[in-house]
Amino acid sequence: MEDRVVDSREVEDGTAVRRRRECLACGARFTTFERSAGPALFVVKRSGQREPFDRDKIVAGVLSACKNRPVESEQVEELVSQVEEACRRAGPEVSSQAVGVAVLEHLRELDEVAYLRFASVYKDFADAGDFAREAGLLTKQTAPKRHGV
Repeated sequence: MEDRVVDSREVEDGTAVRRRRECLACGARFTTFERSAGPALFVVKRSGQREPFDRDKIVAGVLSACKNRPVESEQVEELVSQVEEACRRAGPEVSSQAVGVAVLEHLRELDEVAYLRFASVYKDFADAGDFAREAGLLTKQTAPKRHGV
């Protein structure tokens, strides 16, 4: 497939380049993100197994949690970038638990329903009581919404 670049700009505080492209065959437009790989980052699982940090796994989990929610793909991309940056600041190895907690912290700010969905998988909810408990914690930590403002 041949394409041409329509627009390029730095994003994520200059750590990536966003390019709008257009397919020369059909005229469809799409976006690509280019970022430096940076130093190797490993995730240490609960079993002790180490594996390379996989940004796509986080994207997939967040997209799944945000399905049918009013969340834009740019917001998901920004959330994942923030999580990745926090992990990289932590050092060359980060626990899978730290990654999950970082995702939850950012999802809490983005969308409460997506937060609960992700938490239900990450925290392995067993029944409706687990949802109720987590929702209770969420409402205590979230400022009340202002109506009519």
